[in-house]
Amino acid sequence: MQKTEVNFEMKLVSSLEKVFLDEIPVYRPECMVLTGLKGETVSFQAACTTDSFAKERVDVVLESPIREYMHIRSVENVPVGRACCPKVDDNYLKTTSGMYPDLLRELKEGKADIFPGKWRSLWIDIEIPEDMEPGVYDIRISLEKDGSILCQSDTQIHIFDAVLPKQKIMHTEWFYPDCLADYYQVPVFSEEHWKIIENFLHEYVKRGGNMILTPLFTPALDVAVGKERTTTQLVDVKVKSGQYQFGFERLKRWVDLCRRCGIRYFEMSHLFSQWGAMYAPKIVADIDGREEKIFGWHTPAVGQYTEFLHAFLPELKEKLKEWGISQNTWFHLSDEPREEHLDSYRAAKESIEGLLDGFHTFDALSSYEFYRYGLVDKPIPGNNEIEEFLSHGLTDMWTYYCVGQFYEVSNRFMSMPSMRNRIYGLQLYKYQIVGILHWGYNFYNTQFSTEHINPYEVTDAGGGFPSGDAFLVYPGADGFPEESIRMMVHEEALQDLRACQLLESLAGREFVMDCIEGELAEPMTFKCYPKSDMYLLQLRNRINREIAKRAELLI
Repeated sequence: MQKTEVNFEMKLVSSLEKVFLDEIPVYRPECMVLTGLKGETVSFQAACTTDSFAKERVDVVLESPIREYMHIRSVENVPVGRACCPKVDDNYLKTTSGMYPDLLRELKEGKADIFPGKWRSLWIDIEIPEDMEPGVYDIRISLEKDGSILCQSDTQIHIFDAVLPKQKIMHTEWFYPDCLADYYQVPVFSEEHWKIIENFLHEYVKRGGNMILTPLFTPALDVAVGKERTTTQLVDVKVKSGQYQFGFERLKRWVDLCRRCGIRYFEMSHLFSQWGAMYAPKIVADIDGREEKIFGWHTPAVGQYTEFLHAFLPELKEKLKEWGISQNTWFHLSDEPREEHLDSYRAAKESIEGLLDGFHTFDALSSYEFYRYGLVDKPIPGNNEIEEFLSHGLTDMWTYYCVGQFYEVSNRFMSMPSMRNRIYGLQLYKYQIVGILHWGYNFYNTQFSTEHINPYEVTDAGGGFPSGDAFLVYPGADGFPEESIRMMVHEEALQDLRACQLLESLAGREFVMDCIEGELAEPMTFKCYPKSDMYLLQLRNRINREIAKRAELLI
């Protein structure tokens, strides 16, 4: 029998490409010019396939003078049930259910599986240290087996002699300790749970998270009325002779851990229920040695709970001052109130009038009316609604996106092109946004938290949200997070923002905006922006060159 020749193929593609199993990727040389500044991560992909009869397990070999700063992972496909909302625009890759590339997984023993007739990619990061010698460095990636080279590709990266400045923008992705305890099946705030929390915090900070949602009491977020999330309460409460007593030891441990991991800002969990501030959050207390639920869906926001807050908040504020974080602490009242909730939100706010004086307060909302009536100190509108706020002259704005920001604006659903994720950085720069929020760093429940899920099998919160909305990281088998391409591209957006800020410090804001908009038919907004990978990749390379040119003059 004649031996059939087996062929392997590799194509280098940018980090903005999504390599689907049944679509032949296109090598675009205009998108594969790699440049970087010191202190940032530059990523690209190697898409691979074979015409063999069975899958082939091969060695992945990276060769480069900077190999020690390179990290390679496989891009795994995950099941997408709900790809999008019923209404879509023309800037989606797909709108159908199927397998989508998203999960980044470490190679085992430096090997990868190459599948016959299917395209999959390898994800390569170049983590550039701040003290790296500038220059052009060659990179070769090869697939090998039994000492033979099956296929290989070459590229290079130009590292410029300038350091990317530290991140200024405040960034919170809502971090859920209850979902970690539920998935890993460990007792809440056991030593094992604390270790898992720390593992996830390190990744969170590494990718640009610097503000952390802090569960004073179990967060009243995405939970059905009358239902409960697993109790994660950092503050101990005792009721003795009708008086409230508070223990802050666990909260202090949380604060210390977060600060060690690099967290700079603390976001206190919401003091009232989501969507209207009509109820208290779930709070458990020790009453004569028995744990009882003293507040929750059965408790109106104003009344007995008001007495509790008047006892609790003054003590909490003193602790925050004692720990030196009072100026970096933000408080929420209720998440996403709508216009029909104006009265209940006002009543909740008035019930704690004066208790949060001297502290930052903010809430995600859609209606400008809350700000117009003075009910919200710092509004956080969605990026599809922020222009109304900007038109009224508001500055130092925050913004967010989630499931509701599915049309025209930037977001990070798996069904969207990665460009739609990364363009966020330029938009944040143009509008001088000071903070960004997202509700789902690791939400591993169905919508309204009616059930726990395995996010490797269910990526759409049980059909509640388009896949990619509810979490950015996967819970790895060893208690460490596994990242996604959405996570990495979001970090690229934040790096673009920092690069623009650096160039502004050297050449002025007008010059940077001309770089961004000079070749566009109309100004960039949150709803109108370039949609080609080449635009963003070439723009970033130009910004890097302009920075390097001016940095040389300062030496």
